Amino acid sequence: MNDQKPTTRPGPAPTLRTRYLALLTPLVLTHALQSAGGLLDGFWLGRLLGVRGIATAASFFPVFFLLLSLIIGLGAGATILAGQAWGARDAAQVRRVGATAFVAALGTGLVVAAAGAWFAPQLIQALGTPPDIQPDAVRYARAMLLVMPFVFVTWAGLSLSRGTGDALSPMWSLLAATLVGAACTPLLVAGTPLGAAGVAVSTLVAQLVALAVLIRRWRRGNHPLTTGTGWHDWKPSAAIAKRMLRIGLPAALQMLAMALAEIVLLGLVNRHGSAATAAYGAATQVLSWVQYPAMSLGIAAAIFGAHAVGAGQRERLPAIVGTGLRLNAVVTTLFVVAAHLLAPFAVRVFLESGPVLDLSVTIVRTVAWSVVLLGSSNVLVGAMRASGAALVPALLSMAAIVGVELPVAAALEARFGLAGVFWACPAAFLSMLVLHGLYYRHKEKKDGLFRHAGVAIGTADGRAPGA
Repeated sequence: MNDQKPTTRPGPAPTLRTRYLALLTPLVLTHALQSAGGLLDGFWLGRLLGVRGIATAASFFPVFFLLLSLIIGLGAGATILAGQAWGARDAAQVRRVGATAFVAALGTGLVVAAAGAWFAPQLIQALGTPPDIQPDAVRYARAMLLVMPFVFVTWAGLSLSRGTGDALSPMWSLLAATLVGAACTPLLVAGTPLGAAGVAVSTLVAQLVALAVLIRRWRRGNHPLTTGTGWHDWKPSAAIAKRMLRIGLPAALQMLAMALAEIVLLGLVNRHGSAATAAYGAATQVLSWVQYPAMSLGIAAAIFGAHAVGAGQRERLPAIVGTGLRLNAVVTTLFVVAAHLLAPFAVRVFLESGPVLDLSVTIVRTVAWSVVLLGSSNVLVGAMRASGAALVPALLSMAAIVGVELPVAAALEARFGLAGVFWACPAAFLSMLVLHGLYYRHKEKKDGLFRHAGVAIGTADGRAPGA
């Protein structure tokens, strides 16, 4: 009898679309969990404190977005550099990138917390926050700013994990954080004198839980970023920090421009009273759900692009871009259609029936469809950023914001009142896509970085750590 075991032939290699979806799914779920945390906070603020609670949180949102732009830029640099090191199969470099990112995140967070908490009253007043909610808004702002170091460090960890192709660990980390926040927020808002500021304490606890789960999953999966692994490589590097800045600073400037635009738009909205502010805040919560597939596709394109560049295979970039654009046309459009149809029900989570709810629904339906344009733009920017072209795409985004969105908002508000403000977002997203598309074609012809069609790509060993 022949005891020789039959040989098994390996199956066909996964297509790029399959790999995209395998990474995209946890990325989308991660953004959904982040939005779920905000939705739960908004729900409890609205139900326990009424329109006043929603307006208080909405008044601080542009400031939070402004400060978060710093860590988003740092996270973008960390994701790209970790992805390039992973594509090159250099675990020691992954750890050096990690050490640099964590130190930078903690230092930046501490500076932001100290400076921001001190100037919270001036920030809230500069936003034109309605006088009846200014005291509550200042307390809320101070509390949120003090937890920024923990938010920054956790965000850096999530970004590093994604850079190595591990999108599952961030997803499970944020699931744990969301569950903890769901339990803590109502207790702290309604059961303590903190009021709306209780959201900040709940955020602190949730961030600590997320970081603990992330580290535990790294340890279980023998991830290169596991504490204690290659301890001699855990040293911040000035050279890596400079590269991180070259990639991350343009992303931070782009986010900063978007935050400033949000501040200007909120100032225009605030002139119409606290009811308009509440409608804007509720619409923002719903629109964040529409945007997370578009955001996830940009991150996925950057990760795959970084892996290709690290492996010395830049010719794969056109396939990465093309697949991302096609997926955006399908996936993001489905979210937009759902938002348009379900807006009245989604906004009712935050607001009671009435004029404020109707206004919020109008805002959602005005802006949602343009997120498809944003998704395509994000894919182009992610791939270009991974290949080293970070500054010009960011400057083009800023040009669209400063040269299109803000003037359009001011002009339409003067002509049509509050309803005209929100048409500025579609105008900005369309101009971004046109500018990024033209620059992408320019780079394709000039540098030849995107010349060949390429094939599917994976991580260093064909599987993401922790997957």
